[in-house]
Amino acid sequence: MSLFDRRELDALQQDLERWQQETLAPTLKRMPERRSEFVSTSSRPVQRLYTPLDVADLDYRRDLGWPGEYPFTRGVHSTMYRGRLWTMRMFAGFGTAEETNARYKYLLQQGNMGLSVAFDMPTLYGYDTDAAEALGEFGKCGVAVSSLADMEILFDGIPLGEVSTSMTINSPAAILWAMYIVTAEKQGYRRDQLRGTIQNDILKEYIAQKEFLFPPEPSLRLVTDTIEFGCRELPQWNTISISGYHIREAGSTAVQELAFTLANGFTYVEAALARGLNIDDFAPRLSFFFNVHNDFFEEIAKFRAARRLWARAMRERYGAKDPRSWLLRTHAQTAGVSLTAQQPENNIVRVAIQALAAVLGGVQSLHTNSMDEALALPSEKAVTIALRTQQIIAHESGVTNTIDPLAGSYYVEKLTNEMEAEAERYFRRIEALGGVIPAIESGFFQREIADAAYRYQMEIDTGARTIVGVNDFVADEPIAIPILEMDPHGYERQVARLKRVRAERDNGAVQKALRELADYARSTENLMPPIIAAVKTYATLGEITDVFREVFGVYHEPVFF
Repeated sequence: MSLFDRRELDALQQDLERWQQETLAPTLKRMPERRSEFVSTSSRPVQRLYTPLDVADLDYRRDLGWPGEYPFTRGVHSTMYRGRLWTMRMFAGFGTAEETNARYKYLLQQGNMGLSVAFDMPTLYGYDTDAAEALGEFGKCGVAVSSLADMEILFDGIPLGEVSTSMTINSPAAILWAMYIVTAEKQGYRRDQLRGTIQNDILKEYIAQKEFLFPPEPSLRLVTDTIEFGCRELPQWNTISISGYHIREAGSTAVQELAFTLANGFTYVEAALARGLNIDDFAPRLSFFFNVHNDFFEEIAKFRAARRLWARAMRERYGAKDPRSWLLRTHAQTAGVSLTAQQPENNIVRVAIQALAAVLGGVQSLHTNSMDEALALPSEKAVTIALRTQQIIAHESGVTNTIDPLAGSYYVEKLTNEMEAEAERYFRRIEALGGVIPAIESGFFQREIADAAYRYQMEIDTGARTIVGVNDFVADEPIAIPILEMDPHGYERQVARLKRVRAERDNGAVQKALRELADYARSTENLMPPIIAAVKTYATLGEITDVFREVFGVYHEPVFF
């Protein structure tokens, strides 16, 4: 039932037309608007004014509901931040395990509420630090983890049964997760005590980030194996974080990020169902990871639409009965692609606006980027400012005092409805192509994102879109912020440790474990138990990944353009 009376809407339409003629028109004649068209960050046209006429069909119970109840538009918890703040989970990792361990302890001392691991490029691609393919890439974008020995040092002195840890890892996710599990067990914790998330979203790698290793089908099998294993052994662990972040970083619009991410989520649900899992056994542990870009209201609407879309699909399309299965729980990270190397202090302001949008959008966990990330890995000063940004929003801004304070805004509700409808249109296009994997193989996602990225860049290049400090308000001044310097001897220490591991372990046990892993990979059995067995022998990341490269093959993306 609509919130608005039809007679009142008709009267409002007449009054709107009167306002346009009597008040607006003279103003526009005297003072024309700055541009002929105003658009969002995603190049979506934005109207001059929003009124009840734009949400005339809004049904409160159907479209909004109550916080903590279906369809969760207003939030997944009934008290939201009045009961518990979002987790302030700062992403960190650089150089050696020792350096990153020190940064984790520093962040925990500063009030960080959960750990989040950034791995370096060789680790993300399943190579050991001393592999020829890894030359020159050690520790530049995250921490190097080549074996269980590195993972043990990474979390030395950090009680893994008492903290929640997120790991941004995809193709080798099962291997790094196994290393974490074994490390926690060696600390004395049971598997059912461990809390955290592995990103593990391989589909978005083919779509956007391109850190894939194996073909889509065996890669999807590995993801499904982790979901199944987590249901049995680690009930508090999120075995996948279905990620739109990297889709947005590649240049997508907000709606593309929303639609492509949820479509990937549906694919993982269907793979788990095909495995024979009960949806209410695994769906409550599915989590999401979204970007938060510069357009304040567009980002808020995106989160609200995402919760509603996911809840309806899980209940109505997949038949989930447990209300926890309907929840879209999400981590968010401010937009790395929005950071500028020019006038880096301006990034503090950008990040604050983006973080506020995430909070008003109702996220459960948040990372705020540091001002210096367009130049280097974050310094302690920069990362502390980024964390303090969240703390000021939480404790000083007042936005956590009430639940979903922007609900009922004509603009926000109209935008939420539009984004939901546009995402549904994308779902139909993907289904017509045969699903997510056929759409990947035909280049559909890649073309859509490339077109959006090109349009956005052209708007900057032509001056149609202003980026402060880049194409307007430019200042020719030297950078005056401290930049993190890496330990120049870190690579040598890492390689020396790797050599010691190979020399001191039982290499016969390693080879036996790797042969058994290969046998499992050729079967249909769950791969997590043999991966854990191999990790316990101190088989390295590269050695385990090479088994999968041999059995599954290596994927090479076709040329689409």
